Amino acid sequence: MNSKDLRSLFERVKSKKISPDEAVERLRHLPFEDLGFAKVDHHRALRQGMPEVIFAQGKTPGQVAQIFGKLARHSGNVLATRASEEQYAAVIAQLDLGAVRTKYKPEYFPLARAIALKRDRKVYGKGVIAVISAGTSDIPVAEEAVITAELMGNRVQHIYDVGVAGIHRLLAHRAELMKARVVVVCAGMEGALPSVVGGLVGVPVIAVPTSIGYGAAFKGLAALLGMLNSCASNVSVVNIDNGFGAGYVASLINRK
Repeated sequence: MNSKDLRSLFERVKSKKISPDEAVERLRHLPFEDLGFAKVDHHRALRQGMPEVIFAQGKTPGQVAQIFGKLARHSGNVLATRASEEQYAAVIAQLDLGAVRTKYKPEYFPLARAIALKRDRKVYGKGVIAVISAGTSDIPVAEEAVITAELMGNRVQHIYDVGVAGIHRLLAHRAELMKARVVVVCAGMEGALPSVVGGLVGVPVIAVPTSIGYGAAFKGLAALLGMLNSCASNVSVVNIDNGFGAGYVASLINRK
């Protein structure tokens, strides 16, 4: 439930379309609902503008399905990251679409490993978020950022496979970069691309180190350290492979 839903609920009580007892019943699980194995935060959309996101890795399919179902009953959009097809099947099997009053069904995005239920399709972002991958191998992390930013109500443009090994590929998209309000750059190996992009644009650049690369890349550590030492002043860095975090922060910036 977000602030718009809460205001609508109060208006319905005021106009006597529902009783105070009915309103209390709908608010009963705020601010959280205890499932025994998880405490589902239904208050987060009111605090932060987006419902709690499920980190599916390490959870059983049944656990993901239960949490997803509870969030779907109280929230407009629902997102589960690092999810498997088995977990998605469990969500579909358990989720009673009639109970959550929606004509939409959850979708699975295999590259991003994300399950997304998108019911609120309003655009909240004031501009375009550009998501860039240095190489094709970085696309899964970039796709997680894309799905996250789109679910949070942003127009997103992706530009893939434009790493520094062929910098002309990036420069061919310079006009598109100039139109972006925030740029997310996903890169592995030595992680040089965010600095290059940062030197071209005058907007925030969110760098995402990926775990792609040979031995001395140390599963993304080399890229992380390179990005933290960027000489471009508009570059900030999230954790290794954290496309979700980059998409989330980019969305918050784009709403301001």
